[in-house]
Amino acid sequence: MALEEEHVVKRGNAGPSPLAPEDAIDDAISRNVVHFDLTASRARRWTYLALIGLVGVAITVLAWQAVSMLVYEMKGIVYPSPLDTVMRLGDLIAGARLYDHTIAEHMFSSLARWGIGYLLAAASGIVMGMLMGSSAVINGIGMTPMTVLQLIPGLAWIPIALLLFGLGETATIFMIYMTVLPAVAISTASGIREAPPVYRRAASILGTSRTGMFFRVLLPAGSLQMLNGLRIGLANGWRVLIAAEMIVGVGLGLGYVLVQSRWTLDFEAAFVSILVICGIGLFIEKILFSVAERRLRDRLGLEVD
Repeated sequence: MALEEEHVVKRGNAGPSPLAPEDAIDDAISRNVVHFDLTASRARRWTYLALIGLVGVAITVLAWQAVSMLVYEMKGIVYPSPLDTVMRLGDLIAGARLYDHTIAEHMFSSLARWGIGYLLAAASGIVMGMLMGSSAVINGIGMTPMTVLQLIPGLAWIPIALLLFGLGETATIFMIYMTVLPAVAISTASGIREAPPVYRRAASILGTSRTGMFFRVLLPAGSLQMLNGLRIGLANGWRVLIAAEMIVGVGLGLGYVLVQSRWTLDFEAAFVSILVICGIGLFIEKILFSVAERRLRDRLGLEVD
């Protein structure tokens, strides 16, 4: 009996018994020690994404350097290395002229052309996609010409642009418009028409009008596909912009730098132009569109990775 009592005393001195989860939460709240640190988790996520991006950039740069060294060893040709290109870009940023203009003037000229064509096509494509998504008849009529337009390569619009508008800015904007339009329209229409049927039934049970059904149920349900269409249009329009600047007679822009570098054998200038083109595209895709998609998924109540 004494041993049993001693054992009980020792167990009692070991410390308080653990609380049930509900009691532990109430106890923590009463002692004001509850703290949820969401900032750390968000910081870790962005750090992880940044490290992944840096690894991708490092692999690209190393592959570029390896090709530069290999070409020089095999052919004795100076192939601009990453360091050579960055140093030339630094000189241009510092104010050096490139074909009578600064690199900033070339860049903003290209962005202005692309921005006008892209915004016009995005607005038109969203409106057309909404009309096609709202009616099976309109979708059946409109999907065929949009599909045909999507099948036409961007460079195939060059003779048509020259025939309609001649050389200059308008021809370039027209080519961007015709390349971006079908991607946005088809994605918007498909997203709206592929909204889960349960959304429609739930809205009907709640007495939602046809207009409310479209704008408050179907359009939000298709918004992610619409965003994907804008992304595809971005890539298509950016590529055709550079090709158009090389062909349709503009005297300023990143594509113009590429075509001029061919005649002057200024390969570093060509690599600088390619580097700026890729940098702008990556910024728009990885920063602007990724942030927009994350916020849209959060608004829709979808899981955010």
